[in-house]
Amino acid sequence: MTNHVYIATSLDGYIATSDGGLDWLNQIPNPQKSDFGYAEFNSRIDAIVMGRITFEKVLTFGIWPYDKPVFILSTTLTELPDTMVGKAEIVNGDLHELIKRLKKRGYNNLYIDGGRTIQNFLQEDLIDEMIITRVPILLGDGVPLFGKITQNIKFKHKKTEILNNYLAKSSYTRDR
Repeated sequence: MTNHVYIATSLDGYIATSDGGLDWLNQIPNPQKSDFGYAEFNSRIDAIVMGRITFEKVLTFGIWPYDKPVFILSTTLTELPDTMVGKAEIVNGDLHELIKRLKKRGYNNLYIDGGRTIQNFLQEDLIDEMIITRVPILLGDGVPLFGKITQNIKFKHKKTEILNNYLAKSSYTRDR
């Protein structure tokens, strides 16, 4: 099983503004309408595990952007909106056990999304690859990508690409 992070951050390490806003991501010129490698990444995953807050944010987009099974990690969400039945599923519990359950269902390559969810997976040393795109903006405050961890978690740098003369997309794999 491989667990992947694919995310954008501000230069100061935030993935959203304090109120959960993502508008700053749309300020980068993209005349070629590039997906900056997301389709290639998406082709390598079987399913998505995201937190409730991220799920609720995605619902505000007006379209469901995923073509893979989505598992919503939540201890408070008890049911999905009718429009999400068959597209998403609520899960919870110990992350190691969750991964075992998903693997038994045939999901071996997971996209882990959402600030707290990524932090929890890192705390349990369950992230194998991170692709982090730095957006050249300072937000000053917001939702951090990384939180407090209780041990060092080492990664190897695989590569960094400069995209559209604005973005720095770096790939890292867990150094075990």
